[in-house]
Amino acid sequence: MANLLADATSPYLRQHADNPVHWQQWSPDALAEAARRNVPILLSIGYAACHWCHVMAHESFEDDDVAAVANANFVCIKVDREERPDLDTIYMNATVALTGQGGWPMTCFLTPTGEPFFCGTYYPKAAFLQLLSAVTEAWTQRRDDVDAASGRIAEELRRMADGLPGGPPISAELCQHAVSAVLGAEDIRHGGFGGAPKFPPSSLLEALLREHERTGSAPALAAVERTATAMARGGIYDQLAGGFARYAVDIAWVVPHFEKMLYDNALLLNVYAHWARRTGSALAARIAGETADFLLRDLAEASGSGLFISSLDADADGREGSSYVWTPEQLAEVLGDEDGRWAAEFFTVTAAGTFEHGESVLQRLADPDTADEARLQRVRAALLAARGSRVQPGRDDKIVTAWNALAISGLLEAAVALERPDLLAAANRCADALLELHLRDGRLRRASLGGTVGGNDGVLEDYAALADALLALYQHDGDPARLAAATGLLDTALAHFADEANPGGWFDVADDAEQLLMRPATATDDATPSGASLITGALLSAAHLVDVAERYEQAAAASLQRYSALLSRAPRAAGWWLAVAQAALTGPLQIAVACDDPGSALLAEARRLAPGGAVVVGGPRDSMPLLADRDRIDGADAAYVCRGRICDLPVTTPQGLAAALSPPV
Repeated sequence: MANLLADATSPYLRQHADNPVHWQQWSPDALAEAARRNVPILLSIGYAACHWCHVMAHESFEDDDVAAVANANFVCIKVDREERPDLDTIYMNATVALTGQGGWPMTCFLTPTGEPFFCGTYYPKAAFLQLLSAVTEAWTQRRDDVDAASGRIAEELRRMADGLPGGPPISAELCQHAVSAVLGAEDIRHGGFGGAPKFPPSSLLEALLREHERTGSAPALAAVERTATAMARGGIYDQLAGGFARYAVDIAWVVPHFEKMLYDNALLLNVYAHWARRTGSALAARIAGETADFLLRDLAEASGSGLFISSLDADADGREGSSYVWTPEQLAEVLGDEDGRWAAEFFTVTAAGTFEHGESVLQRLADPDTADEARLQRVRAALLAARGSRVQPGRDDKIVTAWNALAISGLLEAAVALERPDLLAAANRCADALLELHLRDGRLRRASLGGTVGGNDGVLEDYAALADALLALYQHDGDPARLAAATGLLDTALAHFADEANPGGWFDVADDAEQLLMRPATATDDATPSGASLITGALLSAAHLVDVAERYEQAAAASLQRYSALLSRAPRAAGWWLAVAQAALTGPLQIAVACDDPGSALLAEARRLAPGGAVVVGGPRDSMPLLADRDRIDGADAAYVCRGRICDLPVTTPQGLAAALSPPV
């Protein structure tokens, strides 16, 4: 046997192709080999940008002593969690159930049938060697105990996967309960929710923005402003190049875990653009613009395809964060003494440092005086150029369907908020490339690398996020091909991912996918919205964009009913569910602008004023279902505002439209 990762379409797996450990990818053949050899499986799950994954690789997987033990006693399987979220979900649930916590790298020991019997995360070399020895001893000397334990664990995992019982009907009271619970967990001083480490609460922020739009809630908007401001001014945000790191290790957003993920930046782009669009916040507009530029510049696939890569590494030159941090002396070396002192004060770079070795992560706790704005731009440009001469973080060039779809949605929101047609064009390029490369015979693939599509089927979040993005594009240009592609994805999801035994429920993987230990069904929203909440939102929108809407409308209602218990029991883990529920309470709100010119000022105003989750279309009479029998009035463009199936009288002025969309006082 030898290491078999050289031809993988995952950069993370390729990082391990030269390990002396005889890694192979997850496959039925790998499990069959474990059965034939009668040895357990060593399963290691991680991702390319993960700092501790690199540490364990250097300490253990590149070590000949470790490799000799692992190769002799195990079938060794490497999995990229981003490429196989189904496997990651199953074995992360097992890890959390057995240890009380999870994380990556994830280290699991399985029977040849895939049942876990011991799980953990990072192990240094000495501890890992001891663990390998102990597992081998248990497997060879106490096999009955191992089999009994693995059976109990597998049964418990299946029980946990049975799903939520249906909850109460979606109502204003239920959403208010969820919002109150979320606001009660807010860190008023530092922003965010809960303690350290702090992850960007993208879905919760979107839900709170929608709550403000729906009800006029001042506390909801204040929470958004506190958290979004703290993140934008802290070290989790790259104050030179734009873009957010995956999380902050401290409570005040100062020190990030430096990896930058496409999904975080796509979701946060949407939040900041939405905030800017609805409030006119200059800070929100700046962060949205810089984050969009970061996507287009630093996460664009090198070939110019229009697609976006998965992530930038936490490490550079073998050390976490080394390309991003500064000392006062380094600032002076680049900028000169006077500008160096100014920059150190402005960016909170101190002799003691905020990170390691007396180094500081740049923060921007206040904006400069008008007189210093030009100085700031000069300093930023000089520091960014100097940073470019350092060893740069590695790139995971893998293209993930769902994350690119989230980027499309974020770019569309920013295109409207910032009045940047280049972002609309970028969203269209990405959608075209994604459909051409990842949609094969009506079914989505999860990921590709360098134009080569991987062998892993798309999961529910891929279908849901892309359908939602295509529906948003359709609302911008009325292209029937966009609508057809979106409804095709929704129909496939209904046919292959819906839980027929539990109406309204969803599985993460299709009914004809590889049979695993269990069929995962993720209910909660995490760093990204769950596939179930994404598909529900897409169905809700589609129901008002197609001629025959009943099927989609019923499916969305059943999903909201099925998962509404999350809003009463665990609202912090149901941010996107809350956002979708709020859209459902308004109908969702629909704005149809009868106009002959796609550049209609009234249509632009409708897009600017529309609350999150609303459906906005424009065009001539009868050009779309929402424009059926709807005319311009006395030569003027006319906006028809509907909530569910109840419509207001049309309005022809921006002032009239703003009044029609205002929340109750």
